[in-house]
Amino acid sequence: MSSPRFSEKPELLAPAGDLARLKTAVLYGADAVYAGGRSFSLRSRASNFTMEDIREGCAFARDHGASVHVTVNIIPHEDDLDGLEEYLYQLQEAGVHAFICASPAIMQAARRAAPAVEIHCSTQLSVTNSSAARLMCEAFDIDRVVLARECTMDEVKKITSSVPCQTEAFIHGGMCVNYSGRCTLSNRMTLRDANRGGCAQSCRWQYKVYEDGQLERDDFTMGSKDLMAASEIRELMEAGVSSFKIEGRMKTEYYIASVVSAYRRLIDELYAYGDLDAERMQWHTDQIMRGENRAVWSGFYHCPGDGNSLIMHANSDADVNHDFLGKVIEAEGDSGLVEVRNVFASGDRAEILSCHSGILPFEIGELITADGIIKKEARHPMEQLRMALPAGAQKGDILRRSRQ
Repeated sequence: MSSPRFSEKPELLAPAGDLARLKTAVLYGADAVYAGGRSFSLRSRASNFTMEDIREGCAFARDHGASVHVTVNIIPHEDDLDGLEEYLYQLQEAGVHAFICASPAIMQAARRAAPAVEIHCSTQLSVTNSSAARLMCEAFDIDRVVLARECTMDEVKKITSSVPCQTEAFIHGGMCVNYSGRCTLSNRMTLRDANRGGCAQSCRWQYKVYEDGQLERDDFTMGSKDLMAASEIRELMEAGVSSFKIEGRMKTEYYIASVVSAYRRLIDELYAYGDLDAERMQWHTDQIMRGENRAVWSGFYHCPGDGNSLIMHANSDADVNHDFLGKVIEAEGDSGLVEVRNVFASGDRAEILSCHSGILPFEIGELITADGIIKKEARHPMEQLRMALPAGAQKGDILRRSRQ
């Protein structure tokens, strides 16, 4: 189906910290997933993928019409380059579609060792102008520029319209206190190198602020609010941005399912209709926020990075965690087996977030244990309970609390 306003539908690119989350992202609507291997990748505290995992993930994605991008985005010192070209060749043979690189040395090695794989320059390179973007395309023969999260909308439009390669823009997730990861706070405070995979996210710690020995406030952080750019999606599509990126390789399966499926619906509706009214946009925004546990803002697209972009209070993920009630591990007819994650009870309003059938609201009925005992309440994580499910529910779907 062609769009009344947009020349093409942008790729929805989702994060994955392990193979289970990769599959969840693909099933819930991602066109592509980015992941880190065990070598040459930032986010060393993520589960990260063995080569066998990457092969399986690429095969799964391919079977569902999606692709896998692998981050090779450390800032390498001399010793970090040992074994690089063999690793890149193995990734090509595994079926990887693109490398996300932050070093020209790695880009050049990728062209030599894995010429069939696309090269995307990482946000770590902080591309904020068209001259820098053209240089990356022309000097290093890259296929896509991942724009810095600090770009304004006007800069995104200018860069996208003037470079001979694709552009990719962030639409959701964590923001860095520094320019796209160029930070040394973690190194200084924990001896963990943020640019070699060990960021301790020191900016998000809660600090006490004193003046003349007197406590001024005890809920200060340097951390930014999360990006949530639902209101900017239409304009980014009009600008011709090729890929919309969600941040969060450390995030949970529930976050991946909630956020990816919500942006999938928003992008598809905008592509189909060209624009949406305020009520419909608010519905999409509410759905996206089901996965969030921090305050959000729309980023630098139309806003200055002033004090309103910073987190200035203690954070809690209680609401998000408690929304995730369970996972469907078996479904047949009008009932199924649910693996419990959080407390819920008979009579509660809930919904199935289905990767096949959308959002299916219902009221929870009887809860039956493996021994045939009827319970009024589910209180034990990982317990399996049989219960009635709405039509359309399938294995792998998520049971979550209704907010209606």
